Amino acid sequence: MRHAIAAISVLALSACGMNGTDRYKDEKSAGASPTASSTVSLASQIGYQPFSVSNLADTMASNDAASYANAAGMTPTENTDPDFIPDSQKRPIMQTQVVLDRQGFGPGVIDGKMGMSTHNALRGFQEARGLPVTGELDQATKEAVAQWNKIPATRVVTIPASWGQIDYRLIPDSPEAQAKMTRLGYTSLDEKLAERFHTTLDILKSLNPGGRPAGAGGSSVASPMPTPSPSSSSSGSATADAKPVASYFSAGQRIRVPNIGADRIAPDAVSNSDWQKTLASLGVGTDQPKAAKIVVSKSKDTLKVYGVNGKLIAEFTDSSGSSHDPLPIGDWKIKGVDHDPSFSFNPDLLWDVPDSESKQQLPPGPNGPVGVVWIALSKPHYGIHGTPDPQLIGRTQSHGCVRLTNWDAARLAQMVSTKTEVKFVA
Repeated sequence: MRHAIAAISVLALSACGMNGTDRYKDEKSAGASPTASSTVSLASQIGYQPFSVSNLADTMASNDAASYANAAGMTPTENTDPDFIPDSQKRPIMQTQVVLDRQGFGPGVIDGKMGMSTHNALRGFQEARGLPVTGELDQATKEAVAQWNKIPATRVVTIPASWGQIDYRLIPDSPEAQAKMTRLGYTSLDEKLAERFHTTLDILKSLNPGGRPAGAGGSSVASPMPTPSPSSSSSGSATADAKPVASYFSAGQRIRVPNIGADRIAPDAVSNSDWQKTLASLGVGTDQPKAAKIVVSKSKDTLKVYGVNGKLIAEFTDSSGSSHDPLPIGDWKIKGVDHDPSFSFNPDLLWDVPDSESKQQLPPGPNGPVGVVWIALSKPHYGIHGTPDPQLIGRTQSHGCVRLTNWDAARLAQMVSTKTEVKFVA
């Protein structure tokens, strides 16, 4: 998603410059509690086409209630899923990542590979279930995961037509230019699609060779039609008349994606309509367990979430602290949660930004320095937040804050409250 590496050092690593004026509230919105009897009328109220009147996720939601009709699950067919196309591969590692992601043990970017974040997710899953904690997909873990073996690694979805009407814009590098934008949104349909399914454009391309879902064959599935996105001008600001940048995928296209779930958004569960849209755009549902305690480990690059009974209920790979701004070891409290936050760019708080730089107020958006959410801590200027660069989580340092993928941060934001304990350990 993303900006040049130079921009990362200035912005993505400056994520702890939030000031004392940040908002911690859920703004009430009339559009967040629809009572209409059809998804068409619902769409006009909530700003996007929902899956159904009882599930306000988007139209690409997992639909597990229909596809997996019994406790053990059932393999979907064309009778239970109109978009069903058998995959051409089994993809066992991706299937495990999908299960871990659904259970709250985030594997990071879903890519079908046994990387650092997947090993961390396996350790969390193993600890939560009393298994030997190896971080490997060993026999005991395979047997535990097997209860979800009917959940496929992938599914086929249709990209909403409305996605072709979004004003995608490249993000300029300078904070001054970013401050002039109304939103630091997605730069392309491809980027939005990858974040929606917790993956990357390269993985989506591999799941759709030649622009068709793997296993589709024939010519019944439309090939991709480029979706233009304005590029940035030489001055660094996005312009509507600049040469368009084509996306690989297009609105209305059927494609194969990682089969992420736990994405149901219950009616009346979210009072902030903008936040509800954000959850839908990230494939994150509202049915989340409540966190009694969070433990962030600097040495392990993990954030663990414990329930009221002391049991581990979720774990995510994170980026936290640096040699210049170490993670503040100790016990902290949560002051509040700011959904879709703006960002106060303050050079006085950032060691790697010249003091000659001016302060800027950057607009909200998934490509902002703190992503889609800011969980404010009792230590001034410190928090837990999202990122514009999910593929770098666990691989880069921060300015002392705790950084998660946008989808993991959004999920965590629904688990915590001001009663949740926070502990930072070495």
